Amino acid sequence: MIQGRTWVFDQVPYIKSSAAVGGPFEAKGPLADDFDILHEDIWLGQDSFEKAEKVLMENACEYAIKKAGISKESIQFFLAGDLMNQVISSNFTARKLAVPYLGLFGACSTSMESLALGSLIVNSGFASHVLVATSSHNAAAEKQYRYPTEYGSQKPPTAQWTVTGAGAAVLSQEKTPEGIRVAAATIGRVVDMGISDPFNMGAAMAPAAVDTIEAHFRDLDLDENAYDLILTGDLGKIGHRIAADLLEKHGLKLSPDKFDDCGLMIYHESQPIQAGASGCACSACVTYGHVLNRMRKGELKKVMVVATGALLSPISYQQKESIPCIAHAVVLEKREGEE
Repeated sequence: MIQGRTWVFDQVPYIKSSAAVGGPFEAKGPLADDFDILHEDIWLGQDSFEKAEKVLMENACEYAIKKAGISKESIQFFLAGDLMNQVISSNFTARKLAVPYLGLFGACSTSMESLALGSLIVNSGFASHVLVATSSHNAAAEKQYRYPTEYGSQKPPTAQWTVTGAGAAVLSQEKTPEGIRVAAATIGRVVDMGISDPFNMGAAMAPAAVDTIEAHFRDLDLDENAYDLILTGDLGKIGHRIAADLLEKHGLKLSPDKFDDCGLMIYHESQPIQAGASGCACSACVTYGHVLNRMRKGELKKVMVVATGALLSPISYQQKESIPCIAHAVVLEKREGEE
């Protein structure tokens, strides 16, 4: 069923399993215990950062399939995306998995874009098992979008730290013991407020997050008490504050204990992260690790994750374009009576 920009899933796509993989910097953060695999070396034994990112996604996918207790041949569709040119991390992971594949690019919103589309496929009855995934690597993203880390360039306080990691989940028509399902998804619109600074991504993405959150609440006629937790993707300190202010200005005041940001959760404030975390793996690792673990324990019953993405490229930046942004929201729900 569709209501405005929101898909409401009546066939209950279940999250059969999930996996989160991180690097050494993530291992020092407050959510370290929620990762399935933590690597000690950002190179992961590879000779390039891009190849290392491919390994991160492969790890997450393989582990999610293993935890689901199925074979890779049972996966009917693989939906994935990343930040590398032509989504090569996803393409090469799909090469290894050798299952039907749909490559996506929503920048850092890809985690929820893939989860929404995967849920739609399962809900429609066109697949019993769908694998969704995304990844990012700090050094690879810095090299592509800003300056190679080897340069040691100075960053402003508005800059954010790209997460080195990957997240994956297996969606299924089969009811699971935990009873965690994808209840709905609100598809974002591209919003561009004219910001062109790649070191101020939070401010650029905040209006897109607000647009999607407002659409979701309007489509489903909800109020701020509908969810135990609402998470934006990677707005960081600056973007999250802007989003909260804009929502309140528009008549939707969200309680600070219910409105958080994945980019503020994955690292300690003492880590050198400037304004917070970013990257495709930011919302993916927090959702597929920390959030789902809390839901499995019964600490959270209903959560909305609003993954945000800045749709720029090195070419668009060099041509003095502004940064178009988008946000996709997915509702995760633990059904009553299912433990």
